[in-house]
Amino acid sequence: MNDYLRGFTFPDDLKKMSYDELELLSYELRDFIVESVSETGGHLSSNLGIVEITIALHKCFDAPYDKIIFDVGHQTYIHKILTGRIDGFSSLRKMGGISGFPKKSESEFDLFDTGHSSNSISLGLGMAAARDIKNEKNKVVSVIGDGAMTGGLAFEALNNAGNMNTDLIVLLNDNGMSISGNTGGLSKSLGRITSAENYIHAKTSVKKGLSKVPVFGEGVISGIHKAKESIKYAVIDGIIFEELGLKYLGPINGHDIKEMCETLERAKSMEGPVLIHAVTKKGKGYSKAEEKPNVFHGIGPFNPETGETKASSVSYSSVFGRKLSEMTEDCGNLVAITAAMTDGVGLKDFAKKYPNRIYDVGIAEEHAVSFAAGLAKGGLKPFVAIYSTFLQRSYDEIIEDVCLQKLPVVLCIDRAGVVGADGETHHGIFDLAYLKSMPGIEVMAPRDEKQLCEMMEYAYSAEVPCAIRYPRGKAISLDYEVSVAPGKAQVLRDGEDVAIWAVGAMVKPALDAAEILEEKGISAAVIDPVFTKPADETLIREMAAGRKLTVTVEDGVVSGGFGETVAGILSDSACRTVMIGWPDKFIEHGTQEQLYKKYGLDAEGIAERIIIEKEA
Repeated sequence: MNDYLRGFTFPDDLKKMSYDELELLSYELRDFIVESVSETGGHLSSNLGIVEITIALHKCFDAPYDKIIFDVGHQTYIHKILTGRIDGFSSLRKMGGISGFPKKSESEFDLFDTGHSSNSISLGLGMAAARDIKNEKNKVVSVIGDGAMTGGLAFEALNNAGNMNTDLIVLLNDNGMSISGNTGGLSKSLGRITSAENYIHAKTSVKKGLSKVPVFGEGVISGIHKAKESIKYAVIDGIIFEELGLKYLGPINGHDIKEMCETLERAKSMEGPVLIHAVTKKGKGYSKAEEKPNVFHGIGPFNPETGETKASSVSYSSVFGRKLSEMTEDCGNLVAITAAMTDGVGLKDFAKKYPNRIYDVGIAEEHAVSFAAGLAKGGLKPFVAIYSTFLQRSYDEIIEDVCLQKLPVVLCIDRAGVVGADGETHHGIFDLAYLKSMPGIEVMAPRDEKQLCEMMEYAYSAEVPCAIRYPRGKAISLDYEVSVAPGKAQVLRDGEDVAIWAVGAMVKPALDAAEILEEKGISAAVIDPVFTKPADETLIREMAAGRKLTVTVEDGVVSGGFGETVAGILSDSACRTVMIGWPDKFIEHGTQEQLYKKYGLDAEGIAERIIIEKEA
């Protein structure tokens, strides 16, 4: 596939290529990415939009001596091709294959394993400071998107960079999109910076004119400085970056390789921190992705001719969005909050139906939680829908602004557990453990779509902070009555030999494991805790009485998880507790099914572990 691209030795050959040859290369790269991702699935729109920027970066800089750090990381497919990894693309995001994100173990060109947004400027500034202390001369470039720039961490780093005044190049890739469309004051400000080139030209003309005049008094110089500032603010709407202490270059056409290279070379010659503002189009070069960049942001295998994907089943995200819409019809104080993931968390239709009842705060999960606390204090009932992996960023806000204040905020934790191909940076396996330590919060995990809906109803009526965590993928329906009451578990199947406590998505594998054990002559009870906090201490003790083995199964880390809660309750019991969950390591990428099997969280693995433990 694509012998043309394989005929080069990248990135070295980029240095020798003319701008016309680089332009041809950009077309070939786009064709390759569309063809490849159509077979493997992956992040398409963002990678199509950053082709020329990546070419220019590797032409103008000598990586890995020069340091290039990509924010988020899902837009590094071109970077991977241009650093010698084209042959790995047939295995992209597959178990044992190359990652869809930067990966230190893959290449010396990947400096960090990145997957969350807004941190590239902080990382780059740290590397630049280390370079200065060691008296080295390499350049450092932090690539960040306009969506990631809405995160507070980016501005903390910009503020620090302006104060330190060390050499750092920040390349802002402005495509007007995060995953859903960008929202907020910053995106509007960036959208208005369309005449900045006029300011750059005006400033340059002034400097040229001054160079011809031999001497000025202090008053004249002061007057000229004030005039320059007036020009700046008249021509550029909100020169926020220069006020933070960075020199601003742009906006420039991020799809013009020559202009990109010239601007990068100019930035290399400047002292102190520089921000280059490059404007691009997400999905560029593939009409389907240009028309619907959010749909093609992260996509499964698709037909490149039609853009159609395989029909997907109803997901838990969809169930959540549908139920929230139904509840809002009768609940005048209900509002929804998302962090630039309206579509991803299932709120696309909700947003159309109730545009005044949803807040998209941008990629700012910390703000989302504190904002929800303010809404709750004001008498509203906020449902905050955030992926588990991204909610980690709000740890302090959940404690300080929600739990400590005892505010009835509902955290709707999507993509809980392993998520599959996105790997280490995106698995949501820590929420059960860290929420467990927070006083006053109630934590639920639905076993099926019916229970998710009942948990949402309960959370709406609760007067305490609540968290509902549910997995990525197809929503299932089990044939059991649903009961949701804090601290009240539900016995789904009785058995005399072993009690299996299965959390949320692990209920179905546990029930299947019980069937396997039955065939082996082992009678297993299966209990759904419903709430992992507060736990049903009474039933935990009752189910341990007369049994020698209690087993917990959760789609979360064992360390600090629900299993440890059960083990603590039974510490004075004769019944031994065995905890099944994710080990104390970062879990690699692969399909959910592959990962469950590898780590013993599928039905066969659960049954096998119980047989081994029972015989021990």
